[in-house]
Amino acid sequence: MNARLPQPLPLEPGALQAHVDSAWREHLVPALTRYIEVPAKSPAFDADWAAHGLLERVLQSAADWVRAQQVPGLTLEIVRLNDAQGRPRTPVLFFEVPASAGRDGTPAPASGQTVLMYGHLDKQPEFTGWRSDLGPWTPKIDDGKLYGRGGADDGYAVYASIAAVQALKAQGVAHPRIVGLIETCEESGSGDLLPYIDALKSRLGDVGLVICLDSGAGNYDQLWLTTSLRGMASGVLKVEILTEGIHSGDASGLVPSSFRIMRQVLDRLEDSVTGRLLPASFHCEVPAERIAQAQATAAILGEEIYKRFPWAHHDCGGSTLFALPTTTDPVEALLNRTWRPTLSVTGAEGFPAMKDAGNVLRPYTAFKLSLRLPPLVDAAQAVQQLKTLLEDNAPYQARVTFEGEGAASGWNAPATTAWFDQALQDASQAHFGAACGNIGQGGTIPLMNLLSQGFPSAQMMVCGVLGPKSNAHGPNEFLHLDYARRLTASVAQVIARMP
Repeated sequence: MNARLPQPLPLEPGALQAHVDSAWREHLVPALTRYIEVPAKSPAFDADWAAHGLLERVLQSAADWVRAQQVPGLTLEIVRLNDAQGRPRTPVLFFEVPASAGRDGTPAPASGQTVLMYGHLDKQPEFTGWRSDLGPWTPKIDDGKLYGRGGADDGYAVYASIAAVQALKAQGVAHPRIVGLIETCEESGSGDLLPYIDALKSRLGDVGLVICLDSGAGNYDQLWLTTSLRGMASGVLKVEILTEGIHSGDASGLVPSSFRIMRQVLDRLEDSVTGRLLPASFHCEVPAERIAQAQATAAILGEEIYKRFPWAHHDCGGSTLFALPTTTDPVEALLNRTWRPTLSVTGAEGFPAMKDAGNVLRPYTAFKLSLRLPPLVDAAQAVQQLKTLLEDNAPYQARVTFEGEGAASGWNAPATTAWFDQALQDASQAHFGAACGNIGQGGTIPLMNLLSQGFPSAQMMVCGVLGPKSNAHGPNEFLHLDYARRLTASVAQVIARMP
C-alpha cells in the first residue's frame, strides 16, 4: 500500500496579510516613493528616452530592489533587443522563481504550468491641474494614499508581485513556477513587447495563470476581476485650407474656417448630440454574460459609477449645478465605458495661445483623436476605416489627412474555471470581507490579447488599484495603499490555490 501523500500546508490568510503589510510598510512604500520622483515618460512622450536614461533608471532601480529581497531561487535579468534598423527597443525586466515544495514536504505542483506576472514602469506625461500641495514627480502620502505619477499605473506591480511571492515563501506553502515580465513601453501601446514575447517564449513555459496588475477596481471594498478591456485606435486628423494665416477681416466669409471643416468631417464619425459613433463596424454585440455581470456590478456600485468623477459645477440662483453624465442608468453607464466605442480629442495644434490670438484666419486645424473600441472590434481594421471615412470627399476640397499613430485591439476574458473562481472568492472574502466583483474596463492593455492567443487555456487574473478618483493619466493620481496591500495578499493566495 502506497504511503499517503501529505496534504498541502494550509495557507493562513491573517499571517499572509500581516507579512504583506510589513513588506509594504518597510520596503515597498520607500521604493515607490523613489520611483515616483523619476519622470520616466513612455517613448511616445519622450522621443529621446534612450539618451535621457530615465526609463533605464527606474528599470535598474526595480531590478536592484528585486535582487535585494533575496527571494529563494529567484533569477533576474534585464533583456534588451534592437529593432530591424538596429535601434534599441525599450528594455524589459524578466524574473523567474522555480516551483517549490512546501515546508511540510508537500511536493511542488506536478503540472509544470507557469504563473506569469506582468506590469510596466513607463509613465504618462505630467498633465495639468495638480493640487497645489501635490505634483507628478513629488511623492506624498495623504490620507492613506500615495500621490504621484505612475505609482498606481502601474509602477507598484513589480514590487507587489515580489511581495506576493515572498509572502508565499514565508508561509512555506508549495507553489508553481513563477515568471515576471515588466515592460517599459505600455503607455505607448506596447509596440516593443511582441518581439520580447517571441524571444522569451520558450522561457515563459506553459502559462496556466496570468496575473496582470495594470487594471482597475470598482471600489476599494473588495477584490475586482477585470472581465474585458476596450481597444484603441489613435491618430492625428489635420485640415488645411491655406498655406499661411490671413487677416480674418479680409478672408472670413470667403475662405472657409479649417475648424468648421473639421467639425463637418468629425460629424461623419460621431453624433455630436449623443456621442454615439456612427459607423456600425465600430460596434459589436455585447455578450449576454457581460450584460449580466454589468447588472450585478451596477447593483453594487449604483450611482458611484458616475458620481466618482470630478464634475465641473457652478452656482445658479443659489443652488449648485453639476455637469451631467451621458446616462444616469448604472447598467448603461457601465456598458458605455466598457463595450461601446467612444471618441475623445486629446490634443490640438494650429491654435495660438489665447494671449497671442489675433484676428487671423488660421491656415489649419489638427486634432489628436483617441477612439476607444469595443473588446471584439479589430483595431487595425478600424484605423483603416477611419482614414477612409475622414479623408474622402473633403469639404471645399481642403487637404484632409488622418495619420494613424497606434492601434490595439481589446480583450474579452476567457471563461473562469471552477478552481480560479473559487480562489478569487476565497481571497476576496479573506482579505476584504466581501465577494469578488466582476467589472469591464474602458482602458487598453495590449499584452492581454497576445497572451490569450498564445496561452488560450490560461486563466487571467487582471486586477489593479485604479479605483474611484485614483485618476491615472490625469492630475492627482494616487495609489490607495490599504487596497494595494490587500490586493497583494489576494494575489499570493490565488497563486497558492493554483492546481
